Amino acid sequence: MNLDDTEPRYVISITAKMLGIQTHTLRYYEKIGIIEPARSGGNIRLYSERDITLLRRAKTLMDDLGVNLAGVEVILRMAQRMNELQDYMEELESELKKLRGADNL
Repeated sequence: MNLDDTEPRYVISITAKMLGIQTHTLRYYEKIGIIEPARSGGNIRLYSERDITLLRRAKTLMDDLGVNLAGVEVILRMAQRMNELQDYMEELESELKKLRGADNL
């Protein structure tokens, strides 16, 4: 995903319509920690493309695979942690290549 994916742009009613769910469901997901939308200066929830993707993933897990909300939360946190570890591993590999290149000088 690129930086533009994190730009808050959709209000809660538009987000709910895009996902085919109710606004109170989005508020509940926020309450239990599945999603954390940005807030405008007037405290209006604003959702990014990244938020929409995450919510679609959660919806798929529940609707298609029968995972409950607690399971969805665990799966999403594990996926986030795996992505973080992957990024860290790529940084280490890049650093290792640089160090190996310096040894050959």
